[in-house]
Amino acid sequence: MDSVERTARDLLVERGVSMEEIAELVYELQSYYHPSLTMEACIENIDRVLSKREVQNAIITGIQLDKLTEKKLLDEPLQSILARDEGLYGIDEIIALSIVNVYGSIGFTNYGYVDKMKPGIIKKLNNKHSPLCHTFLDDIVGAIAAAASSRLAHREANTE
Repeated sequence: MDSVERTARDLLVERGVSMEEIAELVYELQSYYHPSLTMEACIENIDRVLSKREVQNAIITGIQLDKLTEKKLLDEPLQSILARDEGLYGIDEIIALSIVNVYGSIGFTNYGYVDKMKPGIIKKLNNKHSPLCHTFLDDIVGAIAAAASSRLAHREANTE
């Protein structure tokens, strides 16, 4: 594992996101279609997603922007937009979609579901009353789960 991947993984943990919590999202997205799905398989697919440089770059960029927002180091109006996680901002979703795009169209539908329903860790990260800013992180975590789900679906389709 190189330093960029290690940094991306460490940032997720630093911000309170565990592999198991992401795996729970993958399991929720895919267990209906794959009744024998295990958490180990979910984690394996997340690991593969996190090994992609595009994904690592998105994680590092998004979390850095969240941290700068918390420290109030951004110029206005961007500071206020990110602090409020303004619904019409959309760049947080664009960064997330760059992760999903690595694994194809199934990932887009999975991402749309977790972005709308906010299950598991995403609901916790999306808490607007937290002193922490997760404007980018909630979308990034949803995208990692969606990409891992898409990867899993593609792999399963090739074995059936």
